[in-house]
Order: sequence, then structure tokens, then C-alpha cells
Amino acid sequence: MSTDNTSANTQLPKTRGKLTADAPLAPLVWFKSGGPAQWLFEPKDISDLQNFLANLPAVIDVWPLGLGSNLIIRDGGKRGVAIRLGKAFSAIVMHSEDPEMIVCGAGAPGISAASFARDNALAGTEFLRGIPGTVGGAVRMNAGAYGREMCDILVSADVVKRDGSLETYSLDDMQYSYRHSGLPEDAVVVSATLRGTPGDKDVIAAEMKRIADEREASQPLRSRTGGSTFKNPDGHKAWQLIDEAGCRGLKMGQAQVSEKHCNFLLNLGGATSDEIEALGNEVRRRVKEHSGVDLEWEIQRVGEKP
Repeated sequence: MSTDNTSANTQLPKTRGKLTADAPLAPLVWFKSGGPAQWLFEPKDISDLQNFLANLPAVIDVWPLGLGSNLIIRDGGKRGVAIRLGKAFSAIVMHSEDPEMIVCGAGAPGISAASFARDNALAGTEFLRGIPGTVGGAVRMNAGAYGREMCDILVSADVVKRDGSLETYSLDDMQYSYRHSGLPEDAVVVSATLRGTPGDKDVIAAEMKRIADEREASQPLRSRTGGSTFKNPDGHKAWQLIDEAGCRGLKMGQAQVSEKHCNFLLNLGGATSDEIEALGNEVRRRVKEHSGVDLEWEIQRVGEKP
């Protein structure tokens, strides 16, 4: 990705947060691969984010970056501004009026939201223990695991839009479907209100432990991976289709289909993003040839080829 950051920087609004040109993204994503962002913006607070977006030229793309768990950054990098929400966006508190609701900053990890709900004897969010990303990312993609999805617990989400306006989206406004929402791609979720149900702390903790143990046993959590690679097609399990097509353990360069859970792709150490994406596409081809089913990517792929 070739950029003229000197001239381009003159177009960027002043900010109280941190703005980095040609920012390496590989260290920030789970696959540990890919090129840089043209700019990486870490806003100080919501008003800083609003002001920045309101004054950013419309021709400059914006895209939110969470924990990088469900993401391939292509090797040519990503033009525009990647927005990463830090500590100022990670607070979790009880709702001021409803004792069955919690309000989570979008930068908070899903596990933190589940733990906070447990500590306050609220059940229903245990599945977030199995979501390897931020609350904001989970809201955006209607993340789910172990039989539940964000649409089951979301009350509303506060979102900063590309023009800098702050809007509250109700559950209906989100237009949720399987692993998808109707949010504009350049909108940034900044907080979410979630509803639980009164429960027993010990029972909630036991369910969270069950989820953690099951993930540890069945998924390659200690590897460089991106989480579930493909969505489950109607009536099928993606991993089973991949296995039946003979793709378990399949390699392409330093990228491999996990032996442990074949809906996970792995970076064995030196894989490029191009190898990882090409391996995923080869898996899709073989599954289509074997079963006639078109696998749809769940992992987001952004940026440019080298």
C-alpha cells in the first residue's frame, strides 16, 4: 500500500487521542499477519471520536477494529482510518434504572461482560465467555455461541456514525440476522445495553466454566487463528462439511486447516494473509465440489493485495 502520509496528514482533524500513520496491524490481530493501516486512530473518548469523524474528509474510509479475532488484514494493508477503542471505552456498569441491565463499553471484551453479569447475579450472558472479541464487535456481527446470540440480550447500542453523530439503535433497528446486522460499515459502536435475568451466581459461574472447558477441549485457542472461519449453512455444520471434503489438516504454505477443529484456519508461524485467505478459498472450492454447499466467510477480510 503506497500512501503519501505527509500530504494526507494535513487533511486529518486534530484529535485529543492517538493518531498513527502507517500503523502495523499484524500485532493487533489474532492471525499475526497482514499489512499496515494508513492511519490508526485511538480516540480519547466519545466526543473526541465524534469530532474526528465529523471533520474527516468524506473521501477517507473509516473502519472499526476490535480485538482482531475475526479478521484477515490483507498483506497490502488497509487504506483509510482504522479506529480502535481503548480503555476509555471498556467500562461496564449496572444500568441506572433497571437492575436487570448492564451497560458495556464497546471496547470491553465479551468475557468481561459475562463476568460482570455473573458477579451481579444476572444470567443469560454466559455465552459471551465463548466470544473471542469485544462487545462492539459482537454487537456489529450478532456474534453467538452455545445456543445464544447478541440479538437475545441486546436492548440497544450507542453508535457514532460516519458524520460524527451519536445515535441509539434499538434491537429492532439493528436488523439482525445470522452473524449480520444492518449497521453501516463505517459506523462505530461505542456502548451496548444488555439485558440479563436474575440468577444464582454459582450456577452462572458453572455454566461459564463449562463453556470455557468446552472451548479449550475443542478449539485451537493457543494458536494463531481467527476463530470460526465460515458460517454454518442452513441445515449443516461448517466443520463437518470441511471434514467430509477431506480438508482437515490441509496446508498452503504456512497456513493450515486445524486438525483439532477444521472450521479454524491457523498461521503456523510465517503465513502471509494471502496464504490464509487462499487456503480458505480452497476449502470453499473443495466443499462445493464435494457437497454442493457454498460456504460463506464468517471472518472479515479487509485491505488490499500486495
